[in-house]
Amino acid sequence: MNTVVEPDPVLAAAVGVARAALLEEAPAGQVGEHLSVQVEDEHTASHLFGCAHPGYVGWYWSVTVSRAPDSERVTIDEVVLLPGEQAIVAPGWVPYKERLQPGDLSPGDLLPVEDEDPRLVPTYLVGEEPEDPDARGQVRAVVQELYAGRVRTLSVEGRDMAAQRWHDGEGGPDAPLAKSAPQHCDSCGFLVRLAGPLSEMFGVCANGNANDDGRVVTYDHGCGAHSEVKLARKQQPVPVPEHAHDTLDPELERF
Repeated sequence: MNTVVEPDPVLAAAVGVARAALLEEAPAGQVGEHLSVQVEDEHTASHLFGCAHPGYVGWYWSVTVSRAPDSERVTIDEVVLLPGEQAIVAPGWVPYKERLQPGDLSPGDLLPVEDEDPRLVPTYLVGEEPEDPDARGQVRAVVQELYAGRVRTLSVEGRDMAAQRWHDGEGGPDAPLAKSAPQHCDSCGFLVRLAGPLSEMFGVCANGNANDDGRVVTYDHGCGAHSEVKLARKQQPVPVPEHAHDTLDPELERF
């Protein structure tokens, strides 16, 4: 159970001392009325003053004071401007790698991955590596050929992260386009299935008239450009009537 610390009476009464210290740091026009006393510990307290600066609405001044147990002399520890609950503050810093979104990279931009990126593993770690050195060399030679010289390849974690991202994105089953689709992509003639483990759930749309052309879609995604979609009779366009040819001769109409 937390013990409530009563404010030191000497420090609680030092409003004038705190204000004087504050006025040495800030113009008088930016210092508002005394708001409260905040207990820091048995011999330390902070006096809070309103901030009248127009650019810091919702902020407050905090002047921390203290004294020795056997002394009545109040000393100034710190004068700071702090944001209150209604203050407008800058958002927390997010590293640029976490702020980047697909499409943010411009021509010439570089986005290196970390050496220990969990989404990638060395290609020679694919499968079980033999203990015999000669056999390991053979395995690495085969991997070098199969993976076309790639130093690293997608890890299981990287594959699962991509699968979750694609499933939750615009090419997944919960996209508004998919929910209003007449049929799913798994029965569409324009679906190009992926190879490998992701082939069980994903393909690429090859319909140039579809919104998802060239994008990865789940089998339970869908859109109105399905290869087997048919229009109901009431949805079909009204047939254009045949052209009427005027056979009258304007010269004969005058007689």
